[in-house]
Amino acid sequence: MGPDPVSIAALARSRRFCAPGASWQANPDAGDAKTSDSDGKGVWVGKGNSVRGKWVEITADRQTHKLSGFGELRYALTVKGDRLTGTASFRQYDESHVLVDGPFASTLSGTRVTLP
Repeated sequence: MGPDPVSIAALARSRRFCAPGASWQANPDAGDAKTSDSDGKGVWVGKGNSVRGKWVEITADRQTHKLSGFGELRYALTVKGDRLTGTASFRQYDESHVLVDGPFASTLSGTRVTLP
């Protein structure tokens, strides 16, 4: 069994979360030899110390420059101080919105980025 896809997709890149409930992320063009990780956008909602959201990354074929599919990440987080924990589920769809891989479940944990 290979690396956990949710951990790679969700945690290896930095997300930006901003009010009022939007998030975004973009990858360098050379990040993947077959597809271009074109763009990622998401929405989130907070209640108390919990956050739930959905994030979608659209990919394009480097040769044809057409949509090749998209990944969808759904997550739920609990924040305590500068730490977060939660769960996530990732699904991969083709250009016709047909599920081609997943769902993959994962647990999440992290620490807020702060200045020293």
